[in-house]
Amino acid sequence: MADDKQGRDEQADDEKRRQRERMQEEARTHDDEEEPMRVDPDEGLGDLDEALKSHDYPATTDELVEVYGDYELETQGGKQSLEDVLSSTDDQIYDSAEDVHRRILELIGR
Repeated sequence: MADDKQGRDEQADDEKRRQRERMQEEARTHDDEEEPMRVDPDEGLGDLDEALKSHDYPATTDELVEVYGDYELETQGGKQSLEDVLSSTDDQIYDSAEDVHRRILELIGR
């Protein structure tokens, strides 16, 4: 590949495609689980916190829903999937796991 703007753009596009494929594969792995992961309200967001910490940022709401949407959260209205919780907001860009954590807590009313 040539070392010019077009070559660099193509390389960046290839990396984005590979990252999207990795996230989709991880999402498929979550789909294979028999029971969705649950979040214990006394432990923050539980396993979801750890998963979010290992995610690459910046990340969009849509990307996070694609990968972690099956996680169940304890909300004031009962249990909801992360996908349902985040569906009430526009697609946003999060710079860190802490940003996502804070937004989720705002949305579930804690």
